[in-house]
Amino acid sequence: MPLGAGVARTKTAPGNAPWRGSVIVDEGRRGPTRQVACRAMTERRSSPGAGDYGRSAALLGSAVGAAGLLTYLFFALASHALDRDDYGRIVVLWSLMFVAISVLFRPIEQLLSRTIAELEIQKRPTGDALRIAAQIQLAIGIAFTLVALLFKGELERRLFDGDELFFWALVASVLGFGVSFFARGYLAGSGRFGLFAWLLLVDAIARTLFAFVVAVGIADGPDPIALGIAIAPGLSAMVFPLAFRARSDAVPPPATDAHPEFTLAEGSGFAAAILLVMLSEQVFLNSGPLFARAELGAAAAGFIFNVLMVARAPVVLFQGAATSLLPHLTRLRSTGGKSSDDAFRQSVRVTLAAIAGFCAMTTAIVLAAGPTLMEAAFGNKFTYDRAGLAIVAIGMGFFLAATTLNQAALAQGQARRASLCWAASAAAMLLFYAFPAFDVFRRVEVGFLGAATLLALLLYLTYRRPKPRNEDTIEAGSPHEVEARLASAEKAI
Repeated sequence: MPLGAGVARTKTAPGNAPWRGSVIVDEGRRGPTRQVACRAMTERRSSPGAGDYGRSAALLGSAVGAAGLLTYLFFALASHALDRDDYGRIVVLWSLMFVAISVLFRPIEQLLSRTIAELEIQKRPTGDALRIAAQIQLAIGIAFTLVALLFKGELERRLFDGDELFFWALVASVLGFGVSFFARGYLAGSGRFGLFAWLLLVDAIARTLFAFVVAVGIADGPDPIALGIAIAPGLSAMVFPLAFRARSDAVPPPATDAHPEFTLAEGSGFAAAILLVMLSEQVFLNSGPLFARAELGAAAAGFIFNVLMVARAPVVLFQGAATSLLPHLTRLRSTGGKSSDDAFRQSVRVTLAAIAGFCAMTTAIVLAAGPTLMEAAFGNKFTYDRAGLAIVAIGMGFFLAATTLNQAALAQGQARRASLCWAASAAAMLLFYAFPAFDVFRRVEVGFLGAATLLALLLYLTYRRPKPRNEDTIEAGSPHEVEARLASAEKAI
């Protein structure tokens, strides 16, 4: 393209330092006109601010905090109301359900959250993204149901002591969460965190009520609590139609040819990478109880599940910040410019600093009064080890840091690299579990800490050394390189 073609372009130089000046070339003029001040003002106006992230994180954090406390109350009530074996079966049902929904449906939530945020900041329609995500979600739900029915007898006999109700509770809860997670992704990506908060609260309240009726003696045994696990996500999914009704009068953004169309292959590739991330995440959070059950029985699964609540409860609480962080960082990344890049890094730093402070406080509390607090919460059926609780608390800090760095890497478009970090760390954890140097409980505690530390380190390296964006790359000898060099030379004058 000759310099007199009358085209205005803004390009970015290779590497980390962008060319901040715009180069505008008009017919009949041979020299560039710098527009640095105007560009900077545009960046400040269009860049999503840290305040937006702070408000959305605070709103979701409050809702997730309440939902997390209700979940904690759910297990506390169940632990007090049931004997050790029945409580262990509830833990196994919850763990299997949580592994399934996280591996199968969290990828769609993350896909929608990131993609819709990116499409909206680029003023592009979101219908294709919703349609493609729904197709993937439906296929996954059908496949899960068929596999579950195929292994129905084995699941009932080996995991639920022959109780058929527990099997159907597993199937119903997983499918209900499929709809719920689709709604979560859409609401997060479009920045509608008020409805997101209601969705979380309805789910947690409904489930806790079923444990409450058993604890106060209205009902008896583990079956009503299993029903609560089955029904709650379906009730929360009733919020989903409100998400589209509230936007029925909105004017869709105009279509543009400036960006390629969002395709099924693109969505499937991202979802596949996140599926590996979610599978690895569940190895961190739920393989411990299953591993303990295989070696020592259901009661051992219940005990180590309670110990890992030191990490699990903060992870649940942190979901509010993590859920709002991904679309926030994606908008900053899509906006581009120095102010957005600075805000991107600042959001990550602030979140990591908050995690470090929370981890230090939690570790101090469990060292001072951990066993007493655990017995007060879950009853005196088990004896808790102060050192083990502290190990899990420190591991929780590294795990939350890794979750933050993962969201940053996803916003940078590094889903595949992030998934490899998760897979390597989860594999290391399982290998450690098989090493008979400690008793089964200490292996779970130390394995969690070690693997979380490794994961945080790998994701930090990924975040600090991202691959350049395609739009940031300038081919050598191209007209874009000439324009960029002219802008650089003018800036130096």
